Amino acid sequence: MPVAKNTKELQGAAPLKLDLMSSPKSTKKLQNKDSSVLDARSSEPMDLEKTQGITGFQTLVHLVKGNMGTGILGLPLAVKNAGILMGPLSLLVMGFIACHCMHILVRCARHFCHRLNKPFMDYGDTVMHGLEASPNTWLQTHAHWGRHMVSFFLIITQLGFCCVYIVFLADNLKQVVEAVNGTTNNCYNNETVIPTPTMDSRLYMLAFLPLLVLLVLIRNLRILTIFSMLANISMLVSLIIIAQYIAQGIPDPSQLPLVASWKTYPLFFGTAIFSFESIGVVLPLENKMKDARRFPAILSLGMSIITALYISIGALGYLRFGDDIKASITLNLPNCWLYQSVKLLYIIGILCTYALQFYVPVEIIIPFAVSRVSKRWTLPVDLSIRLALVCLTCILAILIPRLDLVLSLVGSVSSSALALIIPPMLEITTYYSEGMSPLTIAKDALISIMGFVGFLVGTYQALDELIKSEDSLAFSNSTIFIL
Repeated sequence: MPVAKNTKELQGAAPLKLDLMSSPKSTKKLQNKDSSVLDARSSEPMDLEKTQGITGFQTLVHLVKGNMGTGILGLPLAVKNAGILMGPLSLLVMGFIACHCMHILVRCARHFCHRLNKPFMDYGDTVMHGLEASPNTWLQTHAHWGRHMVSFFLIITQLGFCCVYIVFLADNLKQVVEAVNGTTNNCYNNETVIPTPTMDSRLYMLAFLPLLVLLVLIRNLRILTIFSMLANISMLVSLIIIAQYIAQGIPDPSQLPLVASWKTYPLFFGTAIFSFESIGVVLPLENKMKDARRFPAILSLGMSIITALYISIGALGYLRFGDDIKASITLNLPNCWLYQSVKLLYIIGILCTYALQFYVPVEIIIPFAVSRVSKRWTLPVDLSIRLALVCLTCILAILIPRLDLVLSLVGSVSSSALALIIPPMLEITTYYSEGMSPLTIAKDALISIMGFVGFLVGTYQALDELIKSEDSLAFSNSTIFIL
């Protein structure tokens, strides 16, 4: 499947290969970076192209934003389901494994770039070439299935998250508006507030649609950095406000169990594993960097920041509220303007995050579509697809009842496959013929098994909630189990 190609200077052995070729090839960047294609006959200097890439800091901003969703708000409850000791330790291990799988994906992509003399490779192409390199004949002949499977999972997962974001935006704004008459400046007198009924949440979703359309029309990843930075700042400020409140008056933690019941641990796993969900943006970010040699270090730094934030919010939230912790930690905050601003800041953050999550599926769909039309129809087709997809996510959010649980089911299948199951298997198929130690094979098999367990747990949890007809879980707060 064709993909949008934004070329960058090859690193390591690749430049040497180009120098040794009898007819050296260079690349040419079209005026629109995100609609560019590889032109092997161009003689335009590579130095001009390098100036078009994103910097290491911009890459870090996008990477952190790719992980910072609504999932962090549900981690205190997740820690409760695991225990005050087991929860943070499990988050640390899961963060390390998620980061390791991302490194595996990047390493395998670079391996095939150097072998096939290509400037970059996306997730689907990497899996396809990995299957072609496997010793199994059947996998070799059906390697293209791997590319289509990854592309399908990426599209479903990312558009699913976009739908959930619309639900999150509408419901949180609705909560703030309905409680505005009872919101005070006194944050120390947390009285029960009776909401004032307003318009249906579906009308709030429609109200956000024009803003979302404007955001998805941005076709340059460098420009999206501004929105990612805004999202990171708004979410960071809101998390600081939450942290300063939950750090006050933490009761004696000796009453909290170090390890919770094994029956509730699957609930922790199902919530936490989808909080580490940015593998879909890893290769697009690496492909857009000016100097891709710095990406592994930036990836490790970004995932370390995310893991530290997850552990801090999860552990402190459970320590502060204990068994009274709710599905979203924002529900435990006093009803004053300072803490209502947390929801408003998260609305800004999620609104900006929508554009970054939307970027991944359009990078798959649009190049495939524009390759089948003449050049003069490229821009109209590009813009039409963007408009159609954003309207589709809004329509699904409005029409499908309990959309959060339906998408949780889809996310349990596709996200587990993309983040935990496929990367370790990809490493085996890529390097098995070149010799792998039994310890590495065992490690990869163990990670894939854990991912498969996550798939089973998440699927069971989503199906169980779909079957139930109770409204015990608020619609706006159930989205935290998806990311």
